[in-house]
Amino acid sequence: MSDDQIKDILKNSKTIAMVGVSSEKKGEDPKNLKRKPANVVMKYMQDFGYRVIPVNPFAEGEIINGEKVIGSLEKISESIDIVDIFRPSKETPGIANEAVKIGSKVLWLQYGIQNEEAEKIAENSNIQYVSNKCIKQEYQRLFQKANPVFPVLKN
Repeated sequence: MSDDQIKDILKNSKTIAMVGVSSEKKGEDPKNLKRKPANVVMKYMQDFGYRVIPVNPFAEGEIINGEKVIGSLEKISESIDIVDIFRPSKETPGIANEAVKIGSKVLWLQYGIQNEEAEKIAENSNIQYVSNKCIKQEYQRLFQKANPVFPVLKN
C-alpha cells in the first residue's frame, strides 16, 4: 500500500475500533497499562481527533482512555472506518470476517501482524487492507514530519 493510500485512509477516517486494547490485570500497577502498545496507540489517535472504541471481550464494560470497552465488533452500534488489530496473526481472519459484517472500510493489522487469509477476506469484500504497520507511526511519519496537521505532541 502506498503512502498516498495510507494518507487518504487516515484523512478520511474518523472512527477506529481497536481490537486487543489491554485491560488492567488484578494487582497490576495502573502505570503499566499506559505503557502497553495498544493503549499508547489508542491515546495517541484520540489526541489527534479520532474516536477510538476499544474492543476486548475480557474487559467488556471497563473504561480505557475514557471509552467503554466493547466485547466484540458486532456489538458496536456506530459505523466504523478502521478496524485496527493488536492480536496474533492467526486470529485475524475471524476478526476480518467481523469487520466485513459491520461494514468497516479498512482492516489494519498492526506492526508485526500479517495474514494472507485475512487479506483475501478484506480484498473480496472491497475493504482496504494494511498490514505490518503501526497506525500511530504512519500518522506521525505522513502528517507530522512533512506537514503537521496538529501541533506536535511532546511525549
